[in-house]
Amino acid sequence: MAEIQLPQLGESVTEGTITKWFKAVGDSVAEDEVLFEVSTDKVDSEVPSPVGGVLTEIRVAEGDTVDVGTIIAVVGDGAAAPAPASAAAAPAPEPEPAPAPAPVVEAPPAPAPVAAAPTPAPTPAPAPAPGPVAAPAAATAGQVLSPIVRRLISDYGLDASRIAGTGPDGRITRSDVEAAIRSGVASSSTRSAAPAVPAPAAATTGGQRRATPAPRSGTGDTVESLNNIRRRTGEHMVMSKQVSPHAYTIVEVDYENVERVRRAHRDEFRATEGFGLNYLPFISRAVIDALRNYPHMNASVGDGELIVHNYVNLAIAVDLDFTGLLAPVIHEADDKRLRAIARDINDLAARARSKQLSADDISGGTFTLSNSGSFGSHLVLPIINQPQVAIISTDGVHRKPVVVNGTDGSESIAIHSVGMLAMSWDHRAFDGAYAAAFLRDVKEIIETRDWEAEL
Repeated sequence: MAEIQLPQLGESVTEGTITKWFKAVGDSVAEDEVLFEVSTDKVDSEVPSPVGGVLTEIRVAEGDTVDVGTIIAVVGDGAAAPAPASAAAAPAPEPEPAPAPAPVVEAPPAPAPVAAAPTPAPTPAPAPAPGPVAAPAAATAGQVLSPIVRRLISDYGLDASRIAGTGPDGRITRSDVEAAIRSGVASSSTRSAAPAVPAPAAATTGGQRRATPAPRSGTGDTVESLNNIRRRTGEHMVMSKQVSPHAYTIVEVDYENVERVRRAHRDEFRATEGFGLNYLPFISRAVIDALRNYPHMNASVGDGELIVHNYVNLAIAVDLDFTGLLAPVIHEADDKRLRAIARDINDLAARARSKQLSADDISGGTFTLSNSGSFGSHLVLPIINQPQVAIISTDGVHRKPVVVNGTDGSESIAIHSVGMLAMSWDHRAFDGAYAAAFLRDVKEIIETRDWEAEL
């Protein structure tokens, strides 16, 4: 018999909501077969069973939210399957308690003096008054809300008892909350939904807080509630700007060396791999190699300490069709060559956009690349992905005239593919010279490596 616990779903995830069971009690379960689906404030994941056997018990129902480590199910070896049946037989002895009512034969009612209780009743009478105040909380607790739903209700100051749930057994879903936010019908009596958003905009003047008027929607406006990813990203970015002294270093890179190889191999690469070969795998490979010489770039800031990682888990920011941003991670990227890195980037991006990432796929990053270049950007200054100490934006590559040095020392003008690499870095971890030297190495690797042999 094995007890199934809610697994750790990411470094900062402490709880999850069971959204679906793929097996019922009595069903056979194979090891690594998907057993249930869990939702957290970061990602929805399908979780496989760590053991094989028969599902003998489900302790957490769909829609319930529990802490990481909670036992949510039990898988037996098959012989244990009948256990639930015998347990069902157990209720048969229930009749024995039935005789118990016999002794109660009107004995309790006999002490009619208890009827005197109505006299103290007037004192409890006021209690019902506070009751309604607690009612919304009770309603919220009784509906077993997911982390996302609870957060939206809290952030927008909504009254859960006034939101009609459309989920299983009338549970409130994220769509229900977002609809309530748009309509404003579930606003709490203590605060309205509108001020909740502009609250952070309050400014200070001379150390004194100055309230900013809350924007109001009018004719012609469309009100859209921020989705979970947008809200979480915003919170993370605000926090990053608050804790890290951001500094910036930028270099211009001549990609002609890469472009020649791409042109020569793009048809064969697409035929073999099933997707195109862009600049990102080349940049990723160069960054990974440069990190070996500048280990403090591949680090995290702890409590008064710098934690230098001896491995590279490369996070790649992925746009979710303009609805949000995720940074899935290529784990142990320092052990991979160009083609393997390209496969991983393509796979993670595809799974991010189809909502098939696991919590492990978006945790553990040690350095991040943000690729805006596909939109033709000239220069983007990204915000550091905490607790990392640096992030590089790969901007658009354009054809432009450049000065080319000949082997004989002569100079000439040629048309090459050129683009910017902009790095934001944490001044607590190192200084400008270290950051500039690192980017110089990345630039040199991109411009001079034998990518033909690498491919």
